[in-house]
Amino acid sequence: MKKNILLKLTFVLGCFSFLTSCDKYLDIQPEDKILETQLFSSKQGINSVLNGLYISLADNMLYGDNLTLSTIEVLAQRYNVPTTHNLNKIATYAYNEEPAKSRLENIWTRSYSLILNTNTFLENLNKYKGTLDAENEAILKGEAYAIRAFLHFDLLRLFGPRYSTSDSTANSLPYYEKSQNTVNPLLPANDYVDLVLNDLNLAEELLKADPITTGQIIDFSDEGVNSFVNTNRNYRFNYYAVKALKARVLLYRGNKVEALNYANEVISVSSLFPWTTSQNALSEKQNPDRVFTSEMIIGVMNTQLYNRYTALFDPSVNDFNILAPIESRINTVFENNENDYRFNLNWVRPSTGVKTYKTFLKYADIVDKNKSFRYTIPLIKISEMYYIAAECQTVSANGIALLNTVRANRGLLPLAANANINTELQKEYQKDFFGEGQLFYYYKRRNTTSTVNGSATSGNRTINYSIPMPDSESIYRD
Repeated sequence: MKKNILLKLTFVLGCFSFLTSCDKYLDIQPEDKILETQLFSSKQGINSVLNGLYISLADNMLYGDNLTLSTIEVLAQRYNVPTTHNLNKIATYAYNEEPAKSRLENIWTRSYSLILNTNTFLENLNKYKGTLDAENEAILKGEAYAIRAFLHFDLLRLFGPRYSTSDSTANSLPYYEKSQNTVNPLLPANDYVDLVLNDLNLAEELLKADPITTGQIIDFSDEGVNSFVNTNRNYRFNYYAVKALKARVLLYRGNKVEALNYANEVISVSSLFPWTTSQNALSEKQNPDRVFTSEMIIGVMNTQLYNRYTALFDPSVNDFNILAPIESRINTVFENNENDYRFNLNWVRPSTGVKTYKTFLKYADIVDKNKSFRYTIPLIKISEMYYIAAECQTVSANGIALLNTVRANRGLLPLAANANINTELQKEYQKDFFGEGQLFYYYKRRNTTSTVNGSATSGNRTINYSIPMPDSESIYRD
């Protein structure tokens, strides 16, 4: 049902983007103003526009592929990327060479375009007040502020400086809080993060009556809108997704005390995001939920996901174009432990003999096309809250205990209390977020200078975190 709603509403964002493209143009095109008025004068129209923002978030250029499945993972040396592969320039950090240059520019421009559309949505909610009651309006505004913060933060993590060094005071990126087409100034990274947190504070306050916390219903029924807004809240920026994102941002900033507080708040309601089961991980053969949707605090649905899987990971893809790790590398990541749910579910050597190495199955389709978790890509899972809480502990053994909670729900035995917390945390990020785009950001935050060379059986590759601002942006700043 969820994916049907997304498909039906795909056209809305196109209309909405057209509306926001240029104020002067709109002034001489009154029919567009009429469409804008029609959209924001009904509950159905408003919800449709917000859903359009989520559809764009799940676009292949953003979290439907580039920032989860492929580009961001290649930056972390996840895969063996030969010189013939179109991601080789990304893998070798040749950022100013094509096609890497265009790919990174697409991420930048799509992200900022979605930010400006989100700002227009917020402005129009204020402009056409009275369509929604105060409570419903607050929830939709809260989601929009969270989308804006989420996009800005990941742009900083990707294109910005290494915040944990003195670079936190260096100019980084522009932050946009209005739908204007003007060029905003580059902000010091610490000021930029202040604005991310301001947006998240607004979102947190506005989402206090979120159905995920109250069980109440946001009433759109009189306009014929499905209750998608009320259910499946982990596909929208819900109240706890905001808290989880704040924990992520605060840890990035180095504020471990507050990061721990927010991570613990989400952990305290972890029953809302239950661990995957051994039945799903070990016994279900035809329809396993390989992305552990039940654990997902926030995720997206990409209706093109299985096309992307077929193009990127399917065993039928030739050796020069498939994204797959050297098998010895992936065996090392999972410590050759077939009991790990993340290993035995997602990595298999094809029985047909078409490949002599294990290929990535996490985003392969399933037999039952009606399963609710189809098309899903996680953005934040409950496991990350345990990792953040573990990293923020002042007593190492307490951090290990938190890691052991995750390990117990991954089919693994506990670590010794005196295990090295930093070593084990890195292992967990390498295992748990494969195909979810978090490892490169972890390395950057921790100032990891090098990691294994994904395209060689031995040796390391120095990581280049200095991704340049795209030409489409920098030409306005000369």
